[in-house]
Amino acid sequence: MLVACNSCQKKFIVPDSAITVTGRLVQCGSCGNKWTQYPVKEEKSKSVIKKVTIKKTRPKKNLYTPEYLQKKHGLLINSSNKKEDTSTPGKTRRKSNFGFYSYVIILFVFLGSMFGILNLTKEIIILKYPFAEIYISYLYEVIDIIKITIVEFIN
Repeated sequence: MLVACNSCQKKFIVPDSAITVTGRLVQCGSCGNKWTQYPVKEEKSKSVIKKVTIKKTRPKKNLYTPEYLQKKHGLLINSSNKKEDTSTPGKTRRKSNFGFYSYVIILFVFLGSMFGILNLTKEIIILKYPFAEIYISYLYEVIDIIKITIVEFIN
């Protein structure tokens, strides 16, 4: 027996004994549509009728539409499912495009500016706090060693 899906018109071959007189629940293997199939009575005529088959091109289904996902998988996809920010009622929350690398760049700019300010005020700090001279000189030695290491690694 030839069974055609009501939704996507895909055809399947099913043994005649599989479909009883009371009908049987079947499911399309392509789109997942379910229906009750009853046996098809075929009338055989004595006259020979030439069958002309017309090829139908069915439209392609978009498998990612919210309607299809709800019908096939039971998923509800709409904008009302998103969690809303309840801390500020009446205001919509904007998503920030401030990613990881933006934070890294800001960190380097901040550290560079702090070392620049320290370099400019090094003499004033040493005059006010003479014991800090050793620590400041060690800090700039470490920075020079890191700079040399990076230059050697690149070359």
